[in-house]
Amino acid sequence: MYRGQIVWFSLLALVGIIVVSRIGAWYRNYLALHHGAKRHASLHRETGLSRKRVLFSLGILIVLVFSKYFYLASMSSYYTFFLIEKFNLSVQDAQLHLFIFLAAIAAGTFLGGPVGDRIGRKAVIWVSILGVAPFALALPFANLFWCAVLSAIIGLILASAFSAILVYAQELVPGKVGTMSGLFFGLAFGLGGLGSAILGAIADHHGIPFVFQVCSYLPLIGLLTALLPNLGTPRLPRRRPA
Repeated sequence: MYRGQIVWFSLLALVGIIVVSRIGAWYRNYLALHHGAKRHASLHRETGLSRKRVLFSLGILIVLVFSKYFYLASMSSYYTFFLIEKFNLSVQDAQLHLFIFLAAIAAGTFLGGPVGDRIGRKAVIWVSILGVAPFALALPFANLFWCAVLSAIIGLILASAFSAILVYAQELVPGKVGTMSGLFFGLAFGLGGLGSAILGAIADHHGIPFVFQVCSYLPLIGLLTALLPNLGTPRLPRRRPA
């Protein structure tokens, strides 16, 4: 019975490997073609900031990533238990609410990049972290219907922060795209796992509702965005009509 299902999943994995391999080959050729021009442009673009100011700004971005992923850890790991305990939901109904939250995260991740291109990275960071605060503060006290609505709004807005933070860091340190990507992706995964463990220990001692009340204040850390320098949003030159 289970062998047939395993075979189908193995075939899907094989298709995924083939697709990713083809994409990797295409991207390798693309980088080889455009590497020289991109490297020249990135190395000659200056931010006008001192090394101390750059390091200070990177520290603020790391704190913002901490607030984002600790809050996401509380939702993704304990939201279902919170709903079950507060509203006596079944596991299936609680997981449906979690699905709404995760779907909103997927949509917010997709929208964060294009919105940042239009209004600027710093503006997106402002809205996506600090803008979540009123909804996060209201969530622990809302009824079931508004929990679903608020969680969707939180997921949609908060998820847009990471792409803006990552690109902002890359613009802050020109020519270090790989270093900045590795740093912030590593922090994202590491802080998410660390947050789940720490919040689990707090939940064991004080209960899950207490965890949600404490975590609801994390988005207020977004106030630190005011200390970030204004790098501006580079605009692509318009093509002249032939």
